[in-house]
Amino acid sequence: MDFDSLRDAQSGLGTAAVIVMDKSTDVVQAIARLTPFYCHESCGQCTPCREGSRWLDLRMAHFVKGDASVTAIDQILEITKEMKGHTICALADAAAWPVQGLIRHFRPELESRLQGAKIGSHVHSNAKYRPEQTIATA
Repeated sequence: MDFDSLRDAQSGLGTAAVIVMDKSTDVVQAIARLTPFYCHESCGQCTPCREGSRWLDLRMAHFVKGDASVTAIDQILEITKEMKGHTICALADAAAWPVQGLIRHFRPELESRLQGAKIGSHVHSNAKYRPEQTIATA
């Protein structure tokens, strides 16, 4: 395993930290556990990181519970694209990468979880959702 072979597999070592999981791991839950960290660590200076990390945390909590539509997968992917490369530091990039990897490598698993979803069930997230500070959508 080296940087080049991982790049060819559309993956990467990032900071060279490696997490090893067996097949019994709920990969959606595993990625969702990362998002509160980035949400908390955002200094708030850059809008893509401040808003994007909060939205990733909220949406991933919905994905874990199966409380989202399949179209939300593309929505969260678009959020990660708006975060990546649009901030002063690399925190937003680091927040986007795990979610992008989840969608790239485990999309069928994510879709099957959401297809049987009952929209509107209770979802818990530590992200502070304030309706007056929502992301503007066109």
